[in-house]
Amino acid sequence: MNASRTIVFTGGGTAGHVLPTKPVIERCQLRGDRVVFIGSKSGLERQLVEDWDVEFNDITAGKLRRYLSFVNVIDAFRVPIGILQALLLLLKLKPNAVFSKGGYVAFPVVVAAWLLRIPVVAHESDLSPGLATRLCTRFVRTQCVSFGQTKTNAKRVVVTGTPIRAELLAGDAERAKSWLKLDTRSKVLVVVGGSLGAEAINQVIHLSIKELAQEFVVIHVCGKGNLDENLRTVENYFQFEYIDEHWGDVLALADVVVSRSGANALFELLSMRKPNLLIPLPLAQSRGDQIENAKLAETSGWSVVLPQDECNQESLIAKISSILENLTQWQAKLQTFEVKDSASLIVAELDQVLK
Repeated sequence: MNASRTIVFTGGGTAGHVLPTKPVIERCQLRGDRVVFIGSKSGLERQLVEDWDVEFNDITAGKLRRYLSFVNVIDAFRVPIGILQALLLLLKLKPNAVFSKGGYVAFPVVVAAWLLRIPVVAHESDLSPGLATRLCTRFVRTQCVSFGQTKTNAKRVVVTGTPIRAELLAGDAERAKSWLKLDTRSKVLVVVGGSLGAEAINQVIHLSIKELAQEFVVIHVCGKGNLDENLRTVENYFQFEYIDEHWGDVLALADVVVSRSGANALFELLSMRKPNLLIPLPLAQSRGDQIENAKLAETSGWSVVLPQDECNQESLIAKISSILENLTQWQAKLQTFEVKDSASLIVAELDQVLK
């Protein structure tokens, strides 16, 4: 073990830019590296990593937007302030390397590391890199990507897949049954719209629930404030604002999963070989990354895709029923997805720059 080495991790803005760092952090800690996480003052990063036994520091971060907004003027001042704060912090911490998971929080840290000649290894989950990743490309030593089809101008590109938290892979269906007090042989449908839920998906599920609950036990993660009190008495329907500790167990129990197609969620489903129906976030609400992820999964034979503007009670039930009728075939197709030891591959890239 080498306790003298310090690695700074950074990323944020969304949970997807933080949670995949956990398996990498754990590998580094296990061998004795000192780990420090840099997040934003106003973001959710501190809350997400508070139980990870890592030192946390925050900086000011201006959000990088692709559209015109008055707030961009304010954030234009926050970015250089964040770079200066990151410079001072890195001078104090003296890290041997920086690992960036992306998001606007990471940009000041990556630039500061480049100015101080500290090597940076970065990771992009989506098929097409986000704005922050593209801006950081010239400053990183190695760009890790989830998909071989990802296009980037980075000098060194390594396909690592996306790290999956150990507690998800260790999910236990029997634990989920015990937690839900479930004693049934019915198929289990899990519906999730991301950490904040998805209003469009929630609405269609609520309209369809009585019919779906005749065929499935339905476990619905609908986001904070989105529980429907009128549906509490529906048999075989469990609704939650959020599932944390038992999420791996619930996924292990699932026969079919309905989900958005963010790269992290998609990799979880594919790694766990779960037949799935993807409802990507539409262009009106995103840069189109989920649409691209879903299209790749569909053409690879791993997923069924239902565009949000085509999602209604009839189409949703038809797609789910089709998956259920061909469950064995979908499970076989999912075996073709290569599950990489992403955390080990990323740590290996860190070792390359640490030498």
